[in-house]
Amino acid sequence: MIDQQVDILLIEDNPDEAELAIRSLKKSNLANNLVHIDDGAEALDFIFAKGKYAGNTAQSRPRLILLDLNLPKIGGLEILKQIKANDHTRMIPVVVLTSSQEQRDVIESYKLGVNSYIVKPVNFESFSRAISELKMYWLVLNQPPV
Repeated sequence: MIDQQVDILLIEDNPDEAELAIRSLKKSNLANNLVHIDDGAEALDFIFAKGKYAGNTAQSRPRLILLDLNLPKIGGLEILKQIKANDHTRMIPVVVLTSSQEQRDVIESYKLGVNSYIVKPVNFESFSRAISELKMYWLVLNQPPV
């Protein structure tokens, strides 16, 4: 159970890419309130406070979701669809952070309501810079609804 504010929910199944994102967020002093989940079914349980996360409070809903598309059990597009279809979660900014450059993935993500679609940079420095800029915009500059 989590009953504290979660700034970032990172949904990424590749351990190397997850570690890279977490290291980049730590470098920007943003990993304190980060939750990392590596499969789609567990991510939905976390977001909707079901299963082992049934005791989570509304306060534990993430302020930002970084979502990979290629996940085990339930894919990222289905997660996005469920988030944006629910009154309690549709306002959470979701940034697809994926290696897929497929135009159909980009189009479908935007049709489902994604806030941003970013193809993961291939080297650490570029990836770190992209994560830092994401953090700055979505958690500092962006004004979400209350």
